[in-house]
Amino acid sequence: MSTNHTAQKFGTAPVFFTAISTILGAILFLRFGYAVGSVGFWGVIFIILLGHAVTIPTAFAISEIATNKRVEGGGEYFIISRSFGLNIGATIGLALFMSQAISVAFYIIAFTEAFEPVFNWVRETYGYHLPRQVVSIPAMLLLSALILKKGANLGVKALYFVVAILFISLAMFFLGSTEYSLTSDFNLWNADFKNTDNFFIVFAIIFPAFTGMTAGVGLSGDLKNPSKSIPVGTTAATLIGMIIYFFIVYKLAGSASSEDLVGDQLIMSKIALGGAIIIPLGLAASTISSAIGSVMVAPRTLQALSIDKSFPSKALNNWLAKGRAKDNEPINASLITCLIAIVFVALGDVNAVAEIISMFFMLTYGALCLISFLNHFGSSPSYRPSFKSKWLLSLIGFFISIWVMFKINTLYAFSAVVLMSLIYLFINRYHKHRNGLESIFLNSLYQLNRNMQVFLQKAGKRKTREWRPSAICISKDSFKRDTAFKLLNWISYKYGFGTYLHRIEGYYSKATYQQSQEELDKLISSFDKIENHVYVDTIISPSYTSAIAQAIQLPGIAGMENNMVIFEFDKEDPERLDLIIENYSLARAGNFDFCILGSSRRKFNYNNNIHVWIKSSDTDNANLMILLSFIIGGHPDWNKADIKIFNICKENQADETRRQLDELVVSGRLPITNSNIEIIHEQEDIASRDIINQKSADAGLTILGFRGESLKHEKSELFKGYDSLGNILFINSNSRKDID
Repeated sequence: MSTNHTAQKFGTAPVFFTAISTILGAILFLRFGYAVGSVGFWGVIFIILLGHAVTIPTAFAISEIATNKRVEGGGEYFIISRSFGLNIGATIGLALFMSQAISVAFYIIAFTEAFEPVFNWVRETYGYHLPRQVVSIPAMLLLSALILKKGANLGVKALYFVVAILFISLAMFFLGSTEYSLTSDFNLWNADFKNTDNFFIVFAIIFPAFTGMTAGVGLSGDLKNPSKSIPVGTTAATLIGMIIYFFIVYKLAGSASSEDLVGDQLIMSKIALGGAIIIPLGLAASTISSAIGSVMVAPRTLQALSIDKSFPSKALNNWLAKGRAKDNEPINASLITCLIAIVFVALGDVNAVAEIISMFFMLTYGALCLISFLNHFGSSPSYRPSFKSKWLLSLIGFFISIWVMFKINTLYAFSAVVLMSLIYLFINRYHKHRNGLESIFLNSLYQLNRNMQVFLQKAGKRKTREWRPSAICISKDSFKRDTAFKLLNWISYKYGFGTYLHRIEGYYSKATYQQSQEELDKLISSFDKIENHVYVDTIISPSYTSAIAQAIQLPGIAGMENNMVIFEFDKEDPERLDLIIENYSLARAGNFDFCILGSSRRKFNYNNNIHVWIKSSDTDNANLMILLSFIIGGHPDWNKADIKIFNICKENQADETRRQLDELVVSGRLPITNSNIEIIHEQEDIASRDIINQKSADAGLTILGFRGESLKHEKSELFKGYDSLGNILFINSNSRKDID
């Protein structure tokens, strides 16, 4: 995306001067004296250091990202949107644009303070209190006319002129002296740090001064070489601005008393050589230059947002993205920016808004630092910036940005986060097709997952872990029925882990690989419609046996070894049942629990209960059957269902069996009531299958156990004869599981 193909002609100087003129702006002239008088020399030094603990990492992060790929129109918005995705980028970009547009008004209102002597003269001479709007509104209208008429070319030329005045005024300030400075014994050794409880109140007042360091980045679309101009201009302005801050604070502390510093917002005019003229002139120059910088940058952010179709109206996007024919100046975006600024100038007081502006700037800075950190952590081979920051510096910048937000104003910080969330939800609603984050998170997750897998493998060899299911399910009927996937998803919802493998029958080749990718995409798309907790993949194999042999050797998705295999067959057409039975020994060779799901044409009735049938032969199976019923029942699909346990035993064993089950339920803290445990006496003339068919005909899911010895003798007949039941899960546990 490029917002400007014909006018990309600026060098590094505009980036530097736009940033430095905003850094050395209204806050410096109007509020630094108050800050020194309130918290002392060292208090302001710590404020400067804390503020630059945010801005320096951000400047380095921007410089790093800008030297990796070309930063096109939109500056900070472009960087964020191309890293976190267009939806999150648009969310932050809209807030950033509003901050930049309102900043124009903030600087114009501050510009009127340069005319304080005039306002005082009118009040003293005529007794009339002139509103600040008599200066601010004409100034805003004039600035708007110039920008709309001449564009950034005039803005940059004017920038050079006003920055020259700004530096002259600062030089005169350092050359000046006062009677207080002649008698003061102030030095670094006796400097104070006072009123520490007001530290963050004062920090909030002067922090907007630090936000100017990224002002020049917004000109990215108009630069000849952004990868050079952005790092040099931004970093130089940040570091030089910080150094000038230190000297100004030192000069203020030694040139006036605390009372004068707090009581006179233009105290610099009392210190500077020719200060009555030069400081108001410098204030005017700094505020106008800051306003010029913001009024050049904000429209380019808005234009970039529109080019990315961030707004719900196609006509609005096209109108805002339109550039002037001769120079591609974002004329319509500039018009909107100026109108917003005029509204806030007319209001006259944006002090409260200034704090919210700081919130959005902090969010932007935090996002930029996070992008840098994630790029370092993700270690993508494509991330090869020529300017390199340090990952620790970026991480510190991110955390300090968020921390400082809430320290400045907790209510505004929460408000900013809530507002950003609402904007994101709104944008996400009409831009569903571009949902999600881009590869920056994926690369980081790959690295994190790799390290976690290695750690878990080492830890797993050293420690005995409690049992939890990590299951593999193999099926070639994924597009015919989804019962096996549902079962695996229930197991994986909270307590277990699952890998679902769709089998492609055949030998591995270019054709079968292409088929596997197409069918995997179809499966993922279909499963995305539900809350999915299962890892889905395909497996290409010429036979069922080879597919199982491959699958059971796969590492577990969670980092722990797989311990359960789930097979599935159609109860009404059980042709695959023989294949499953043939591979029982293969799966058991790896000490896997062996589960077979008999899928019914009847849908799962989630309102009915989960029935667990335990027989005297289920010594090893019983606990696994109960645990799986609890795990499956924990899924929201089954929130209206109860677990019912049926135990078929000899009459003389009934009391002891009941006691053991009651004790198991209590000691295992299982959500099964005594009334849902039923002991059934064995009867010679009634087969257990008939009892199960009768009792569980309406069950949502029936769980039965089976033994390996019975499987050898009865084979597929072991799983037949349950015609009255719906879906049945047959379980053969590799070993007795503890419930404690």
